[in-house]
Amino acid sequence: MKEEQNYQKVSEQLDFLNGTTKKIANKKEKYQAEKSSSNLHNEGLGILKKESSPENILILDTETTGLDNEKDDCIEVGSILFNVKSRSVLAQQSFLLPVEINKAEKINNIPAEITRLPQPVSEAIKYFESLVRISDVVVAHNAEFDMKWFGFNKLPQIEKKWICSMDDITWPADRQLKARPSVRDLALAYGVPVWSAHRALTDCIYLAEVFKRCGELEKLLIRALEPKVLLRAEISYEKRHLARNAGFRWNDAIKGAWSRKMSRRDMEKLEFPVEVVDFYD
Repeated sequence: MKEEQNYQKVSEQLDFLNGTTKKIANKKEKYQAEKSSSNLHNEGLGILKKESSPENILILDTETTGLDNEKDDCIEVGSILFNVKSRSVLAQQSFLLPVEINKAEKINNIPAEITRLPQPVSEAIKYFESLVRISDVVVAHNAEFDMKWFGFNKLPQIEKKWICSMDDITWPADRQLKARPSVRDLALAYGVPVWSAHRALTDCIYLAEVFKRCGELEKLLIRALEPKVLLRAEISYEKRHLARNAGFRWNDAIKGAWSRKMSRRDMEKLEFPVEVVDFYD
């Protein structure tokens, strides 16, 4: 009887010790998990801290005599040096380049003959180069079009990173903008009066005014600089509106398909399947 009592007592002690050990182990595992989670969180914060918004951006726009940079010419360049932190315009410039004919005069309202009037074109280009040097990135609406005119016909090659305010910036949803808004729609969404269009400096002013009113500009610029991938929408004809609404274009970068370049962050938000076709810097 005494042996049974001793056995039961030892058994209870072992059970107690096992239970205590398990509790300690569970607490240890929980602590390790919380510590790991905390480390990941801190690591994530560290990564975010390493990401910095551009300090100065050069808002740029061009007017041209046509769409083909091999056959047509850039007729006007407008630019604004904009400081992101202070939301301030530091400098602005606009100049014409001499041309013999302007096939796009009905669009940009620039007669070819006024481009040949005496003006300091060489000095203007030098000043423009100084604005490019002091900027961290160049921002243009439909940047793919504007960038192709530089490095030709007296205009310098621009080696800085480019941000497209139409394609690269994901504007806040509460502005109710299309996936690829026009400069006019973007200005109106931010309460900027629209008084004219199709002159280079005017469009730069619209963007500068939008940036002044944009509270989360730094975040938008950082995300706009994320690497992009070229995507092809895997979508039926009946659901093509989904691709169109997401800013995909038909028969553009990829013939016979809806395509768009986009960051992987934004790709994950799409409502339809896509295939990665190529990478962009």
